[in-house]
Amino acid sequence: MAAEPRDRDGAVSRRRLLVGGAAAAGGAAVGGAVAAATLTGRAETPATEVALPTEVALPSRVVPFHGDHQAGVATPPQAHAAFLAFTLLPSTTREGLARLLRLLSDDARRLTQGRPALADTEPGLAELPGNLTVTFGLGPGAMKAAALPPLRPLPRFTVDRLQERWSGGDLLVQLCCDDPVTLAHAQRMIVKDTRSFAKLAWVQKGFRQATQRPGLTHRNLMGQLDGTVNPRPGDPDFDRAVWIGDGPLKGGTMLVLRRIRMHLDRWDAADSAAKEFTVGRRLDTGAPLTGTDEHDEPDYGRLTELGFPVIADEAHIRRAHVADPGQRMLRRAYNYDDGPDDIGLLFAAYQADVETQFTAVQRRLSEVDLLNEWTTPVGSAVFYLPPGCGEEGWIGERLLT
Repeated sequence: MAAEPRDRDGAVSRRRLLVGGAAAAGGAAVGGAVAAATLTGRAETPATEVALPTEVALPSRVVPFHGDHQAGVATPPQAHAAFLAFTLLPSTTREGLARLLRLLSDDARRLTQGRPALADTEPGLAELPGNLTVTFGLGPGAMKAAALPPLRPLPRFTVDRLQERWSGGDLLVQLCCDDPVTLAHAQRMIVKDTRSFAKLAWVQKGFRQATQRPGLTHRNLMGQLDGTVNPRPGDPDFDRAVWIGDGPLKGGTMLVLRRIRMHLDRWDAADSAAKEFTVGRRLDTGAPLTGTDEHDEPDYGRLTELGFPVIADEAHIRRAHVADPGQRMLRRAYNYDDGPDDIGLLFAAYQADVETQFTAVQRRLSEVDLLNEWTTPVGSAVFYLPPGCGEEGWIGERLLT
């Protein structure tokens, strides 16, 4: 599992402490004076001397790049994400792919630690990493070029209305960060260093709630809490659910990325009772209709006074339910908003086995799911995410050397 975030620097220089602390405290003093003037009608004179603390605790903003597994999977989701897919150039062989991943791993190692990439023309934009993670995935084309086990394509589901501009890809770079400026800079550095080996096929950007009531999962743009029943790092079944346990791909994971368009005009026309009946959960707390708290276990056997299931047979949570915790997908979903007619969810699901996990659930949802009335999958891609690497290594090293 990727290591927990840590501070980039072990200490803060006295100069930075004095300048930064004075500026922050001075700003607070001025702000207080303005507030006082507003409330009392008279101006207050701000203090001219500020007592500085002897130590300043900076928040942890750095996620280590190296580890047994790539960061960006079990890492707590950041507020912003960009998924980049590339098509390998015909001239990119197995050796070329190795060179590319070695180069991109060096970029990622530097950028995630708050250091500029090589030949970075704007090094100042790399100084604040903001919990940046860079995660690499290999699509069908890359697996073929590397003579690795082929990726089985997903079946065509009846609900799919897939568009080529949001689907497929030979190489994936997943960027997640709490600072959109840092993310944009990292994206530019990555794209620049792929040009001799691959062509950018698509970019999909998403965002999550940066604030939420304590104890609740983030909400998607339909107002639902999204990701309630998710494997948790450290739980006994997490490794079995997420990481491939044996074979040549051991230690990695499989990512299914789906772009799901939401038909919010129609969703807005439904009342709260209809929405909760569709999903099987309450909109305010995320609790199942048979419970009171978000993480209560749904009681699928409970009936109404008329003898009907409280959670309908066609409700989304019943159709998506997986009883075995070791077969659940780890979901890292991001909202997207690309204009009034293109709003939805980037559904990223990580698992050890696509066929028994994602495909099994999606088949049930395609057959019957009340939520299908308001959502349409328009993009789809599958990638293998190799294991992590050591401090001097690179992603894919074990597979390509």
